[in-house]
Amino acid sequence: MAVHDHPHRHPGFRFPSLRGTGAAHASAGETTAAATATRAYVFAGLRLLTGFVFLWAFLDKTFGFGYATPSGKGWIDGGSPTMGFLGGVSVGPMESTFHDWAGAAWADWLFMLGLLGIGLALIAGIGLRLAAVAGTVMMALMWIAEWPPAKHMSDGSPSMSTNPFADYHLIYAIVLIALAAAGAGATWGLGRAWARLPFVSRNRWLL
Repeated sequence: MAVHDHPHRHPGFRFPSLRGTGAAHASAGETTAAATATRAYVFAGLRLLTGFVFLWAFLDKTFGFGYATPSGKGWIDGGSPTMGFLGGVSVGPMESTFHDWAGAAWADWLFMLGLLGIGLALIAGIGLRLAAVAGTVMMALMWIAEWPPAKHMSDGSPSMSTNPFADYHLIYAIVLIALAAAGAGATWGLGRAWARLPFVSRNRWLL
């Protein structure tokens, strides 16, 4: 019987290659940095688009560009920004209340200043927490005015609601909250400079 010699294997442990580990850590770090940068750009883009939605609504209702607001019926022409929407509410627990508010000067001013303030804050990337609070309140009131849970209007006609809870007002509110929570004003905005101002540093709710 032939006996074959096998090379001896030493079971002692071996240190991993420091070069390979360093490269792996560097690669992981670069991947994390790239993901962080991409996330910042995505939130910044979402912030600018959302800001344009609010700012355009203000401009169209003010000057009557012929989109949602017909030419000659803008706010500067004597039209009421709230009369059409609130006056047309025909469902929900605040139907009569909204009819009372429709066309009131205080309602017009609050609504328009809200659109302008939220739009400018988002475009500039400053005061996102205030914008989130104001925008959420505005979207909540508009959600109640449309009242998605209803299947029928007050006159019995179909409401044409496509979802009993989640509509675009809810989505806008969540987006505003997410932008504020993510500090989305630091990229493509004035968020960093705004945060360094002394009065903002002392009052963090202004971020």
